[in-house]
Amino acid sequence: MFKGILAAPLSWMYGLAVNIRHKLFDWGIYRSEEFDIPIVCVGNLTVGGTGKTPHTEMLVRHFSREYNVAVLSRGYKRRTRGFVLATPDMSYLKIGDEPKQIKLKFPHIPVAVCEKRAEGIRKLRKLHPEINLVILDDAFQHRHVEAWVNVLLMDYHQPVYRDKFLPLGRLRDSVKQMDRAQFVVVTKCPDSVKPIDYRVVSNELHLYPYQSLYFSHFRPGEPVPLFPDMERCKPVPGQHVIGLAGIANPKSFFAGLGERFDVVKTMVYPDHHSYKVRDLERLKSALAVSPKNTLVMMTEKDAVKLTNRKKIPPSLQRKLYYIPVEVEFAEGSEGEFHRQIDQYVRTNQKYSILHPE
Repeated sequence: MFKGILAAPLSWMYGLAVNIRHKLFDWGIYRSEEFDIPIVCVGNLTVGGTGKTPHTEMLVRHFSREYNVAVLSRGYKRRTRGFVLATPDMSYLKIGDEPKQIKLKFPHIPVAVCEKRAEGIRKLRKLHPEINLVILDDAFQHRHVEAWVNVLLMDYHQPVYRDKFLPLGRLRDSVKQMDRAQFVVVTKCPDSVKPIDYRVVSNELHLYPYQSLYFSHFRPGEPVPLFPDMERCKPVPGQHVIGLAGIANPKSFFAGLGERFDVVKTMVYPDHHSYKVRDLERLKSALAVSPKNTLVMMTEKDAVKLTNRKKIPPSLQRKLYYIPVEVEFAEGSEGEFHRQIDQYVRTNQKYSILHPE
């Protein structure tokens, strides 16, 4: 309760600063730069955990069929500054864990990081003149770039309409800014969601006619060995596993593991955690007291930070797996989402009601 009393005025001041900043953009004192190629922004209003990276990857797959796509991110918690163009062998410490994950999955497309998004777009296009569509990962609150399309994500379990500004809650941006989004995607929906639940969320969001609402969840793939050249046993249903996660909201990851395997232990680290030798020692100790043939299952985001095999003994390497995830839209609405977003990209009509072809 005492912490809440201290957090309340800080939350009010944070919200005031956020709203003043947006007013400066609305009044034209701060300027938003427009580009002559489609800019698609994926973002949220809260701190972490809504699934921006899987949804960005979904859009990369979709738009790469027709466009020369590039991805630009801030590169959160990287140890570099300014513009950096990613390569598949570049350390996540230079570009951030999420851009590293995207680059490994799509090595053929340009992936870059830059705190100043407009500068990043210009440098990307100079290095790769063939680029004709840029996806901004986690840039909804950075209004110095005028996106053609804004895709705003909200965690089903942590709705923004019940949240408060930091540090009292998880909001880093004003709920009023949802009006700038053409698409609102409610993510991490449980399988048990019923049509009435969709209607409740829709009524609470109070979207405008030009905005489209979709619901999605993550479909976990088959476990992938972190070091595929090592001899190992293939995981089977009911296998003893240790769950490892350094993400914002790991509950759904562990719940999914529990549906397929016998989870004997979970190890939780902060979001964007950099794994040290002591973390590997802790993992080895956990395996030593676990049933024989216990494996380690981690998120894809954690896997990109454990690829330096020089620091990992072979006995541990052969036990490491990660679970890739893909976005799946509720009620088969993915095709409609793609048709609508294609129309927005082709026409750049930000506040028109666009119906699927």
